[in-house]
Amino acid sequence: MFVTGGAGFIGSEFIRRALKRSAIERLINLDKLTYAGHREGLRECEKDRRYTFVKGDIAAPATVDKWMKGVDAVVNFAAETHVDRSIHDAAPFLQTNVVGTQVLLEAAKKFRVPRFVHVSTDEVYGSVEKGFPDENARLNPASPYSASKAAADHLALSYYHTFGLPVIITRAANNYGPFQYPEKFLALFITHAILNQPLPLYGDGLNVRDWLHVSDHCAGIEAVLERGRSGEIYNIGTGRGFTNKFVAQTLLKELNKPLSLIEFVKDRPGHDRRYAMSVRKMGNELGWKPRVRFENGLRELVRWYAAHESWWKPILNSSKGYRRYYAKQYARSARA
Repeated sequence: MFVTGGAGFIGSEFIRRALKRSAIERLINLDKLTYAGHREGLRECEKDRRYTFVKGDIAAPATVDKWMKGVDAVVNFAAETHVDRSIHDAAPFLQTNVVGTQVLLEAAKKFRVPRFVHVSTDEVYGSVEKGFPDENARLNPASPYSASKAAADHLALSYYHTFGLPVIITRAANNYGPFQYPEKFLALFITHAILNQPLPLYGDGLNVRDWLHVSDHCAGIEAVLERGRSGEIYNIGTGRGFTNKFVAQTLLKELNKPLSLIEFVKDRPGHDRRYAMSVRKMGNELGWKPRVRFENGLRELVRWYAAHESWWKPILNSSKGYRRYYAKQYARSARA
């Protein structure tokens, strides 16, 4: 198996799970180790003789060709994913999410890879006013990030229709869980709350998101790898939605912190109001369903971050992207 972006939050969870399966003879993890990539969550995997880590860029054809040749399956997690950063600078998103995906697809075509799973996002559907769009819904991305992912989805499907490459696309809801880089909504707010720092909530806080535990997401990808049909798209989510304000209030109560820590800041440009999608296909065709109820998962996540300050505090205190970037962003919001 050839996994890209395996040092990231979701990819590392997938690799830890995959190596517990005896059917895996070899797993290659190609990761560029950008600011959000960390090998700490893969230390146990590195003791496994079947596991190989390669530091490299998915947009580099020579590197991809060297390591993809002879594999039975590709799972592409590698991506720039943070919407705020894409608004600040879209170029890295186009390079990794679009060009990088094309390089992977071309290599998979060259080496006749039997299975290619491209991991995407519900954000490609854009803001959903009502209802739950299925996999055939029109794409309506609103941010440079989601637009780059939509472009990658179209590229992946084009390789299926034009070349017969056995591509499958998954589109997941907002993920959460241990080891998530503390710029994402839940990780950011929990760590800020622990430190008694303001929780910067965009707009009126009534934007709605579906929250999917990373373990459920990876179980869904496993189901797609084993039983999914080539050329198909599968939405992976819970079918439930919560406002950002409700989530912020809930995690503060879990930590016994005052609600006054919530600080409403100027809304970001093009902020999608509601994400939602139908997840019936995953259940009807593949027999998958989420197991972690959000209320329980959030409670466990709060406890995890409270018990693992030694992991996330050095990230917050470093100059490798997080502190410097967010100091600028929130100062700009406060002035506005």
